[in-house]
Order: sequence, then structure tokens, then C-alpha cells
Amino acid sequence: MTAAERILWYQLRDRRLCGLKFRRQVPVGPYIADFLCPERRLIVEADGGGHGDSATDALRDVWLARHGFIVLRLWNSDILDNLPGVLTRIAERAA
Repeated sequence: MTAAERILWYQLRDRRLCGLKFRRQVPVGPYIADFLCPERRLIVEADGGGHGDSATDALRDVWLARHGFIVLRLWNSDILDNLPGVLTRIAERAA
């Protein structure tokens, strides 16, 4: 896990965010989700610079959406520099 993923996981685990249960590194179809909240079908991805405008990520997101998942992509730099804002975005998306 990257430093940003570790920081985010600490905030998501043990139902720390709004009482929601998150799991990490979860297989979802042919993909691995960084973080998954099964009850809300919410996938949170922590992305580094290599993911900008990625065609592979776009195809992945389409597949996941077709199967009823909501994908929230967050930049590692946002997680490291604005964790409260990131947690607010996740909570709003999960609502």
C-alpha cells in the first residue's frame, strides 16, 4: 500500500467513517478495489499520477458501474494534503 492508502485505510477501517464497513484490496469481478463499502456498493480508489486520463481506468469504471458500483477516485496528493475534505467527499458519496 502507498502512504496515501495507509492513511486513508486508517480512517476507513473499524467503521470509523459514519459507521460504514470498508474492506481493502477486494476482488470485484476481474478487478481489485482499493477500498469497498459493500452495503453502499461504493468503491474508493486512491490514485497516483499514473492514473491521469487512463483508458484502462475508464474501462474499469464502466464495467463497475454496469455492475452497480459507484467509483470514487481520489488523488494521493489530495489524501495527503486534504484528508478532512477527502473524508467528507467519501461520506457524501456514501449517503
